[in-house]
Amino acid sequence: MAKYDYDLGIIGGGAAGLTAAAGAAQFGAKTILIEKTDRLGGDCLHVGCVPSKTLIRTAGVWAQTRRAKEFGLPELSLPPVDLGAVMDRVRSVIEKIQHHDSPERFCGLGAEVRFGSPAFEDDHVVKLDGERISAKSWIKATGSSPALPPVEGLSDVPYWTNETVFSQRKLPENLIVLGGGPIGLELAQSFARLGSKVSIVEFMGQILGPEDADLADILKGRLEAEGVQIHTDTKAVSAESIGGKIALTVGPSTGEGTTRVMEGDAILVSAGRKPNIEGLNLDAAGVKYTPRGVHTNERMKTNISHIYACGDINGVMPFTHVAGYEGGIALTNAVLRLPRKADYTKIGWCTYTDPEVASIGINEKRARKEGTEYRVIEEHFVDNDRALAEGESIGKIKMLVSPKGSLLGCQIIGAHAGELIHEWVMALSAGTKLSTMAGAVHIYPTMSEISKRVAGDLFASKIFSEKTKTVLRVLFNLKGRACNLPETGQ
Repeated sequence: MAKYDYDLGIIGGGAAGLTAAAGAAQFGAKTILIEKTDRLGGDCLHVGCVPSKTLIRTAGVWAQTRRAKEFGLPELSLPPVDLGAVMDRVRSVIEKIQHHDSPERFCGLGAEVRFGSPAFEDDHVVKLDGERISAKSWIKATGSSPALPPVEGLSDVPYWTNETVFSQRKLPENLIVLGGGPIGLELAQSFARLGSKVSIVEFMGQILGPEDADLADILKGRLEAEGVQIHTDTKAVSAESIGGKIALTVGPSTGEGTTRVMEGDAILVSAGRKPNIEGLNLDAAGVKYTPRGVHTNERMKTNISHIYACGDINGVMPFTHVAGYEGGIALTNAVLRLPRKADYTKIGWCTYTDPEVASIGINEKRARKEGTEYRVIEEHFVDNDRALAEGESIGKIKMLVSPKGSLLGCQIIGAHAGELIHEWVMALSAGTKLSTMAGAVHIYPTMSEISKRVAGDLFASKIFSEKTKTVLRVLFNLKGRACNLPETGQ
C-alpha cells in the first residue's frame, strides 16, 4: 500500500478549505492546508463578504441619518465623508475576525498550515517551494477572481474590483460600476450613500438577472430614488483615461444604435468571476476543467476519485455559505468515506442592498424555464405593523406553491430579508407543512409575521369561503353579517 505524507491535503484557505481542514483534523486525519497568500480567510474575509457588509452598514447609517426628518427628528446637514476613515473601520473588523482564522488556531486543532503556491506533479503529489508533498486525498478550494469583460482599453485604465476597492482612500465624485449583479449593486449603493454620483452599466435587461423582474424593479426604484443612475440593456464598448478621468463609451447591448460617452473619476468592474485554476498544474494530476471551473459530481469529486473541488472553483454556486457546505461534503467523502451528496435545492442566498433581496427554492423565472406549474401568493411590507414602525415599508414576500399547495420557493425583498428567509430555509429543509407555519404563533410586532401571513393566505380562501359559512350556519345557527358598508354609486 502506498504511503503518503498526509491523509488529506487542502489547497486554499477560504471558507471551503477552512471547513474541511478543521473537520478533518478533529476527526484525527493528518491534514495539511496550503494557502497561496500570506493569510487565511480567503476572499470572503479580506475582499468579499466581511468588508462589503461592513461598508454597507456604514453607508446605511449615513443614509438613515439623512432620513431623520421622516422620524420626526430635526433635519441634519451632513459633512463630506472621509473614505479613508470608513475603510479604516472596515480594516479593523477584518482584523478582529482574522484571529479566528489564524494558523495557530488550526495548529491547535491538529492541522498544519503552509503558505505558498503549490502545483500538482501527479494526482497525489504537489510541489511547494521545491518540496514534494503527498496526500492520500486532495481538496482544491482556491476560489475565484474578478473577470475582466472584453471592453477595449479597460485593462489600460486604473479600474477597481472587489480586490482593490476596500483599499481606496478618496471618495470619487463620479463612480461608474460595470455590472448590475449582487456585488456591483451593493457597492454602488454604498458609494452613492457616502456621497458619490454613481452610474451602473448592465448588459442585461434588468439588474439582478437571476431574480424575478418584479423584485428587481423594486430595488431599481429604490436605487434610482437615492440618485443612482441605472443603464440596462447597455454594453461597455471601450474605456480610456483622459486628464485623470475615465471615459467609458457605451451603446445598446444589441450592438446596433448610437454610442455615448460616460465620464467618471473611477470605474468599478463587477462583471463576473473566473475560477482560480492557474498555476495548479491540474493537467499533471489528470483533473479535467474548463474556463468555468472544475467539474465535480454531487460528492464534490472530480474525474479523479480522490481529488475534490469545493467553492467557487467548481462554478456551481458562488457563495461563501455554499463553499463551507461543499467543504463539509468533501470532508465526509474523503475522510469518513460516507457517500454524502450535495443538495442545492435547499440553499438560499441574499443580496445585501437596501432593501435586501433573499431567495430560497424556485422563483417564477426558474419555474417558467423548467415548465413547473405554480401559483404565487404575496404579502407586502406596507401591511406589516413592525415595518411601518421601522419606516421600512418597501418590499414584499412571494411564496410559490404547487397546484396542490406544496411549497416550491420563497423570495423576499425588504428590510432584513436575509434574516427572514431562514424560516423558509428551514421549512424547505425539514419539509414543514405550510399549515404548520400558518398556525405557528409569531411574536408581535415583528417583521417575521409577514411569513406567517403569506402562509396563512394559502388557506384563507378555503377556511373563510361561502361554502364554509353555509355549513357553519346550518350546524351552529349562525346569524351571518352584523354590518354592511353602504353601497356607493359610480
